[in-house]
Amino acid sequence: MTTIATICARGGSTGVPRKNVRDLCGKPLIAHTIEQALACPEIDAVYVSTDDDEIAEVARSWGATVPFRRPDEMATVTAPKLPVIQHLVAHVVDSGVDVSCIVDLDPTSPLRAVSDISNAIALLDDETDVVITGYEAEKNPYFNMVEVAADGTVGLVKSLGHTVTSRQEAPEVLSMNGSVYVWHRHSLDKGLWHGRARVYRMPRERSVDIDHELDFLLVELLMKRA
Repeated sequence: MTTIATICARGGSTGVPRKNVRDLCGKPLIAHTIEQALACPEIDAVYVSTDDDEIAEVARSWGATVPFRRPDEMATVTAPKLPVIQHLVAHVVDSGVDVSCIVDLDPTSPLRAVSDISNAIALLDDETDVVITGYEAEKNPYFNMVEVAADGTVGLVKSLGHTVTSRQEAPEVLSMNGSVYVWHRHSLDKGLWHGRARVYRMPRERSVDIDHELDFLLVELLMKRA
């Protein structure tokens, strides 16, 4: 029984062009995640799915396995991530690996600690189909988040039936940070919301997802201060 890490990295990033191979504190962005996966004692092998030859070369040089070039139709801006993971896992299984657990690590979340990966894996038990990661949200839908109605008026996203006067009075809500996802092989096809999900809480300072240039600069600053 094998636990594998999957890292999905396409070449056509729009928010931060070529971000997966961009230098971040002395190494390509994707290398930080590969190193974390290789350092995690629960992970047996690390696989990268990419459509980009440069990303593939960098990933291999840092110790990951890149078994194929991802099909173009799975590398568009609108392509969902779950089929990409399923495609990679199916290939690994077909190669003879007895995959029991999948740990997907987003290369745009390099601030995670190896312990975050291990702790998320530990939450995946027989009563759980998927583990996600998140942090305490800055805004709360019961207190200070609104949605716009068809007539242009606004109201709270969620209501408890009485006025909530402070965020501390509202139910706890978390923002997903996309850093770590953990599935059993048999529950992967359920995705995130068609099974039983649990969340591993991470601190805000390790939850920055690089989607824009400002995110990249913030991650770089935090790494230099660590």
